[in-house]
Amino acid sequence: MNILITGGAGFIGSNLTEFFLEQGHTVRVLDNFATGHIENLLPFFELFPGSFELRVGDIRNLADCRLAVDGMDYVLHEAALGSVPRSVNDPITTNEVNIGGFLNMIVASRDAGIKRFVFAASSSTYGDSETLPKVEDKIGRPLSPYAITKYVDELYADVFARTYGMDYIGLRYFNVFGRRQDPHGAYAAVIPLFVKQLMKHEAPNINGDGEYSRDFTYIDNVIQMNLLALTTTNPDALNQVYNTAFGERTTINQLADCLREFLGEFDEAIKHIEPTHGPNRVGDIPHSLACVDKARNLLGYNPKYSMRDGLREAVKWYWENL
Repeated sequence: MNILITGGAGFIGSNLTEFFLEQGHTVRVLDNFATGHIENLLPFFELFPGSFELRVGDIRNLADCRLAVDGMDYVLHEAALGSVPRSVNDPITTNEVNIGGFLNMIVASRDAGIKRFVFAASSSTYGDSETLPKVEDKIGRPLSPYAITKYVDELYADVFARTYGMDYIGLRYFNVFGRRQDPHGAYAAVIPLFVKQLMKHEAPNINGDGEYSRDFTYIDNVIQMNLLALTTTNPDALNQVYNTAFGERTTINQLADCLREFLGEFDEAIKHIEPTHGPNRVGDIPHSLACVDKARNLLGYNPKYSMRDGLREAVKWYWENL
């Protein structure tokens, strides 16, 4: 396959890039390095000469999108400005990238005859729905600008499928974590942030009482879902959105305990670092737990890594690379 991966220098995108290159496919990355890092891509130039290409560009520029899709068969659209707090602080840029950029990419993909458009959706779409586990066709009202943008993407994809005959699959990611997730910056995700703090013998700060819960999803489960989305031959599986998760709920307190346990195997002192607590964060969903039955039934999804299994792998990577 000839695959364009937007946002391929980021955490999820670079892992997808590595996987598909290792499988023998040709991969082109489009990235503007707003949040991604060139270091995530550098090994691929040497390891996969002739199969890997980098295009520096911005999805907010339609011309960049058209050049990027030229000659490609499939698109994995990972490029976005993530982070609920970032969107609360700067809703305009979040909207420009996540909606305007998405529209540019799907228009360019339509015009280039892309065979399948697979994109990163988000569990934030469930908003204030109190239903657990989360099922794809039951959502609530969005709780952040970020959540609005990711839901609008789903609506655009559906309209493009109905209007222009495009094939798409949207993957609602649930708190993805793993190797290469950036622990630095104001909007670092909770797992790499806590790891960095604990490795420096600093107390991680938990928002609220720590009883908010998440369906933490290891990167290899996400790679499996993207592979299935790109390659499924089941017509009923197309033009759908799917929860991309393990299907297991973990509180932030439990997460902190697991991190202290696993990092404590490398440094005994970390086991005894007690977290601190601050106020709840604006826009956060209290509880998140995915039902993955739809993905199992239509795509054959079978996630291999539980939160603990994935966390142990991630901690080892951070210990060796931070």
